[in-house]
Amino acid sequence: MAPKKSTYAPANYGSVAEALVGLYGEKVRGAEQQMLFDRFTTSLLSDAELLAKPMVLLLGQYSAGKTTFIRYLAGRDFPGIHIGPEPTTDGFAALMDGTSPTPIPGNAATADKRRPFRALSRHGAAFLNKFCISELRCDLTKELTLIDTPGILAGSKQTMGRNYDFAEIVKWFAERSDLILLLFDAHKIDISDELKTVIESLHQHDEKMRLVLNKADALTTEEIMHVYGGTMWFLGKVFKTPEVKRSYMSSFWDKPLRNPELERFMSEERERLLADLYALPAGARTRKVNEFIKRVRKGRAHCLVFNPVWKSNFGRPTPSTRRRPRNGTTILTG
Repeated sequence: MAPKKSTYAPANYGSVAEALVGLYGEKVRGAEQQMLFDRFTTSLLSDAELLAKPMVLLLGQYSAGKTTFIRYLAGRDFPGIHIGPEPTTDGFAALMDGTSPTPIPGNAATADKRRPFRALSRHGAAFLNKFCISELRCDLTKELTLIDTPGILAGSKQTMGRNYDFAEIVKWFAERSDLILLLFDAHKIDISDELKTVIESLHQHDEKMRLVLNKADALTTEEIMHVYGGTMWFLGKVFKTPEVKRSYMSSFWDKPLRNPELERFMSEERERLLADLYALPAGARTRKVNEFIKRVRKGRAHCLVFNPVWKSNFGRPTPSTRRRPRNGTTILTG
């Protein structure tokens, strides 16, 4: 009797990430293409995305200190940095390991197969003109990739002039991020309609979200208590979950803390956040496997819905019910 053919990828990979690349390319990608998975849910994965370093996404209102926060983590300025009290970051920027002295524009960044951003080219020239990669050689970028986002404004200013789908792009980054940091300015606690919409669209990634109450050292102890309570009350209406998100309260910049009464507490908060960030690479393999399994299950559900819809509308077998392709691609059917 001939031995039963193995349905698993060959176990000759050097790492978990390489194994996921093999499994996705041999078993999953073909099925997603045939079932139009990328048109209904999210884009197909590239090898660079599966092999990428852990990613941290920063979100928040304008002037919440996102760029200053990145500078604090990196320890120095990086190409394209601009910090000020006005809304300064008007696009998406990825801080990665490298030595380029100038930012790499979005079109060049998404054309590079070695980088995990090729799928972003589908969002058009309007977005690519607002996206760049800044390279910096430091301890942080050797382990992580940081994503800086435009400050979210309030009122009609939040959507005027944007010729791309901000929420959809944030969702793309969130799906591929290991950690999502929501930054708030302790002096301006407010949740605009767009920020609320973005947070609600990321409910599938609640376990990745952390809250950062920035610039808190300028407040008194009593003011901090009121601000923290108000922030939790606001966010309780947005998240709609009984669990409280992990939060960090301090001022993340390279200047001394200005509240001597809470200096020890805020210094410890800084250390906790840094420890959590540097712990991400250790858990990156588990997260990649978890996200891969979630994607395969979502793809199977998509096939179960797509098959009868295709057959009832076109009266012929769907791509997933035709004969097996010669390349041996396995089809995810029910």
